[in-house]
Amino acid sequence: MENECVRAEKARQGSPLLTTKQAAYYLGISTRTLQKMRTDGRGPRYCKHGSYVRYRIDDLEAWLKEKPCQSAPEQRGR
Repeated sequence: MENECVRAEKARQGSPLLTTKQAAYYLGISTRTLQKMRTDGRGPRYCKHGSYVRYRIDDLEAWLKEKPCQSAPEQRGR
């Protein structure tokens, strides 16, 4: 996974586009989760280049900012 992190950082410096695997790692989720979110229309924006899916880092960051942070519900009866 370290290699993916290095690739994502290099991509960030040289190209704003990440593969699904790199984008999932960047977001801290599995590639399968990101794929499912994409097909459900719940994930971040993406680009199609032929049969390849690519994610812009700016779109990933914007999507993260849109997501509300939630805290665990308080335990009852304490």
